[in-house]
Amino acid sequence: MDTTHRVIVGDSRDLSAVADESVELVVTSPPYPMIELWDDLFVDHDADIADALEAGDGREAFDAMHAQLDRVWDELSRVLTDGGIACINVGDATRTVDGSFRVYPNHARILEAFEERGFDPLPDILWRKPANSAAKFMGSGMIPPNAYVTLEHEYVLIFRKGGESRSFEAGADCRYEAAYFWEERNRWFTDVWTDVRGQLQSLESDGDDLRDRSAAYPLEIPYRLISMYSTYGDTVLDPFWGTGTTSLAAMCAGRESIGCELESEFVSLFDERIADVPELSRSVARTRLESHRSFVDDREDAGSDLEYRAEHYDMPVMTKMERDISLYAVEGVESTADGYRLEHARFESNGSGSLG
Repeated sequence: MDTTHRVIVGDSRDLSAVADESVELVVTSPPYPMIELWDDLFVDHDADIADALEAGDGREAFDAMHAQLDRVWDELSRVLTDGGIACINVGDATRTVDGSFRVYPNHARILEAFEERGFDPLPDILWRKPANSAAKFMGSGMIPPNAYVTLEHEYVLIFRKGGESRSFEAGADCRYEAAYFWEERNRWFTDVWTDVRGQLQSLESDGDDLRDRSAAYPLEIPYRLISMYSTYGDTVLDPFWGTGTTSLAAMCAGRESIGCELESEFVSLFDERIADVPELSRSVARTRLESHRSFVDDREDAGSDLEYRAEHYDMPVMTKMERDISLYAVEGVESTADGYRLEHARFESNGSGSLG
């Protein structure tokens, strides 16, 4: 199985290089309005944002920043197929503007924007970020009433384009080979993720703090979402590509991908890391198989037999829908004019690995 992975250097408010209804899944994490890290980016798109912030009008700045993201959501509505899914990872912002501290609810504003474009909201996910400090308060410290809760979670907002789910032929291989294990389903399809591991990327750049501007999320987040909401043969789009975490996840998951990124330096750094993808994909596959073996051992130790067996792996599974599960690893990487072409093979291993 071969997959292709395109990287477009440009502005995601114009995705004209991506055809209408050619993408099955979007997984992305946009710049978060009202987080100071992203002020310059938003101001570059709309100088009135700087005026609003200087005037102490946080609400006007918030709305103007989201107006820029709205142009990207317009493009996603165009390129997603009917029944396609958009997963938007975003955090709310806390900020003091003109002496007043408040929360700016980015997730609520994006939810509203997608509904206005005809998307159906699906149940969302909260994932808890690793805390950088033992302090759990902001404001007045140990005395009431002027302390504030610390934000330690982000949202994965999930939307479906149109009113109906995608349809497939009965028994379609692309779905059944892309199945997840029963225990993965139970862990992934809960609305709170507390087990997501930390940052994978090691990003270095001479004379420029790209790490601060990358805001990359852990690999496990896009990998899970891609496994949950796409099949083999699908294309995954990330309009805020950054360090390419979504593309890495798509490569490991055996899906195709398209990324759009303003900064060409990010793409250059990704070129230096692509050689690690074959081992990364094997590590991801090993982790899933070893985790399932451990689950089987625990069930058998408890006296419970599993009725079905995986066709491609020497192990039992809980349901008949899992029998054709096929995990793929990258065997070869070839650079192309606009990205990469990867060769995948079904993975089998008795080793262990680590995702993230």
